[in-house]
Amino acid sequence: MFRSVRHMIYDLIEWRSQILSGTLPQDELKELKKKVTAKIDYGNRILDLDLVVRDEDGNILDPEQTSTISLFRAHEIASKQVEERLQEEKSQKQNIDINRQAKFAATPSFALFVNLKNVVCKIGEDAEVLMSLYDPLESKFISENYLVRWSSCGLPKDIDRLHNLRAVFTDLGSKDLKREKISFVCQIVRVGRMELRDNNTRKLTSGLRRPFGVAGTSGIH
Repeated sequence: MFRSVRHMIYDLIEWRSQILSGTLPQDELKELKKKVTAKIDYGNRILDLDLVVRDEDGNILDPEQTSTISLFRAHEIASKQVEERLQEEKSQKQNIDINRQAKFAATPSFALFVNLKNVVCKIGEDAEVLMSLYDPLESKFISENYLVRWSSCGLPKDIDRLHNLRAVFTDLGSKDLKREKISFVCQIVRVGRMELRDNNTRKLTSGLRRPFGVAGTSGIH
């Protein structure tokens, strides 16, 4: 409300300066005065102030010199004009909102930033940590995997990336924002023996990828 009134006051100050300049032709001056009175009446309406009844030239009608019927008819005309202006402003605002939404929907400029601090899970062997976005209603992944190789010591395999495990899921457009729910899923794949409890050296294998665990959010909307 404050911004709307401030904008109207700025318009009135500018128009007043044009009127006082004395450089406008009579027809333009008449049209400008109508714009000024219409703006004032509109401002009074949205501020719940009294409606000022005017004649065709924008001058305030004198109730001592104007009949009751003429005042009533002038009041009806003024009220109708203000309501039309309110509807026009509302329609313009809706069109602006629709255009903004269309522009918003057409711009796939949304992203999700992920910063992996630690993997608090006792695995016992090397592992691969895969993170991705998942649509639980459609039962499908909607992004590629962000892969981090985790050592059995509880640290990243690439020690140089310690405290620097970051990823950005990009190109999340309007279709993704319209999804009812998006989950962030983390999968852990153990890399090593077939079975953790297999201590028989004759059966010992290595380098096998085995599912170990999974975790996910209920939704990120």
